[in-house]
Amino acid sequence: MKRILLACSLSLLPLAAQPHNVGFGSVSQFNVPDIGGGVGLLDQQKERDIGEKVFREVNKQMPVTQNPWLEDQLFYTFSHILSQTQFSQPVGLVVINDPQINAFAVPGGLFALNTGLINSARNMDEVAGVMAHEIAHVTQRHFSRSQEAFKGQGLLSLAGILVGALVASQADGDVGTAVMLGSQAALMDKQLTYSRNQEREADRIGMQYMYAAGYNPQSMADFFEVMHRATSQVSFLPDFWLTHPLTSERMSEARLRANQLPRVKSNLLDEEFEILKWYTRVLSRQATEQQLQAAAGQNKFAGWLAMAYFQQRQGDYAAAQHALDMAKMQKSHVLLTLLQTDVYLGLNKLEEAQQNIQSAAVIMPENRSLNYKYAEVLIRQAKYSDAQDVVMRFLRNNDHDLNGWRLMQNAANLNRTDPLRAIQVLRYRAEVEFWSGFEENAIKSLLQAQRLSKDNQSLSGTVKARLAEMQKARMLKI
Repeated sequence: MKRILLACSLSLLPLAAQPHNVGFGSVSQFNVPDIGGGVGLLDQQKERDIGEKVFREVNKQMPVTQNPWLEDQLFYTFSHILSQTQFSQPVGLVVINDPQINAFAVPGGLFALNTGLINSARNMDEVAGVMAHEIAHVTQRHFSRSQEAFKGQGLLSLAGILVGALVASQADGDVGTAVMLGSQAALMDKQLTYSRNQEREADRIGMQYMYAAGYNPQSMADFFEVMHRATSQVSFLPDFWLTHPLTSERMSEARLRANQLPRVKSNLLDEEFEILKWYTRVLSRQATEQQLQAAAGQNKFAGWLAMAYFQQRQGDYAAAQHALDMAKMQKSHVLLTLLQTDVYLGLNKLEEAQQNIQSAAVIMPENRSLNYKYAEVLIRQAKYSDAQDVVMRFLRNNDHDLNGWRLMQNAANLNRTDPLRAIQVLRYRAEVEFWSGFEENAIKSLLQAQRLSKDNQSLSGTVKARLAEMQKARMLKI
């Protein structure tokens, strides 16, 4: 029988589940160790290079969702917790389309959540608990501080082991679910483990972070129990589970810590999380049409939105429109605007699509999902430069946003009146290839762009500089 690894911790967005106001202003009141530079610690820039390298490998080898609305819903919670720390710029948060309950993080601040974790949680506070645990591993630099990590292994090779373990866990799908809340799990076979104390430290500090951010600390203990019940359904436990189990002692400690903090109102009936959860179930194909009909039949706003998304993905735009009309009778919502635009695009009703999305995008210029959908409409209308202007506002702040680079490439490719079209297509294609993990292909694309731009000094210089950056990054082997 095959093994499944659910490593809820190695290190791996409007607003889903607003945090509670607990009247707590500063995480400094907590006992959080200040981990900075020192003997045996990696340079922070090197850690970030590693995080970006693993980000590219994960995009290459795992089913990462490219869904701006879902990413941004989760990133809102993630960034709110991260704001309680001294950690600067994380590599980012990715969502992996996998039914297993899994999360991990790597040095430099790359965090990942599986859709299965969202589908198994009862509220955003439980998701926040997992995020906070992962953030604590990174802020306390557990991976870099692990003594075993430096016995004949470079950190990049450890990152490679992580990616290999995660990919292997994806292929093993016959056992059910074995859950491991402990970053060391993926590296157990190489004796590259976090200590039990580091795991408990991540539990303790993660709970402090989530509480300071306004989330219910009881939810971390609650989700420990959810994962513990999941393991009881498995007939075979991997070796790493036996060495670093989610013990009853660890669960009890989490509950005791939560009980020592002032009470935070439970958020079990949060509609925003219900919308997020049902949407994720459709995205990950973990919801049947019958289940969606039942949810919609109870006149649940989340159920109607999920049904609309399901029917739109099936290409049944009439059924999707009916579900959207039912949802509109209750309230407005960003996701409703996005889904309605998709239906109009599916029916090639470009004017209606623009009217539906433009005002929302203009009113909320910071909302990536609305503005990327607006850019998609502009591209369909052959307004390529306008679309690229919209997208570039976000790429300037996040240069490894694959959704953005794909939109830029698509707009450049369709813009046949641009005299620099071939060069721009190659440039944007290179970014898509690079951040998708195909570094060699990206470099080849830029080399070709460099040859074509030799008569344009400014553009040639830009291409040359980016090429040098990609070549340097490619030298990092994992």
